[in-house]
Amino acid sequence: MSRVVNTNNPGKIRNQMMRTSAELLRHLSQKAALDDEAKDMAALLVYCLREIDDGIEASALAWEKRDYWIKAEQLRQRWMWTGKAIASLETMIRTEAWETLPGIMADLFGYFADIKITKFTRSSSVWEGAYQRLVAELDGQGR
Repeated sequence: MSRVVNTNNPGKIRNQMMRTSAELLRHLSQKAALDDEAKDMAALLVYCLREIDDGIEASALAWEKRDYWIKAEQLRQRWMWTGKAIASLETMIRTEAWETLPGIMADLFGYFADIKITKFTRSSSVWEGAYQRLVAELDGQGR
């Protein structure tokens, strides 16, 4: 029997989500006004950052299983910004404080500076309906 290889490891998923987030930030920065599409993009950004955050924890746990405690903690520290960004974006969406979006985006741009986008590869169908899903989720959790 051959080995089963999981090609969707946390690092690969993290890279995909980073790329998607970078494209979302670029699209959002080109928007002249806040519309439904911009709200969907902001909501998808929350989902992407959650996926990144979950992947970091999975990677850290894998390091801990190998007794690399310091490396695991360094990984968590290096990516701590994702949790803070998620909280900021969720609060902005829940309270509809959309005027804070440019500031949040400015804080995030530094983390995506090394991702070069020469061509957009994500279509608008990726973020369609994300805002309604997130609002329903946040309302359901009583956050």
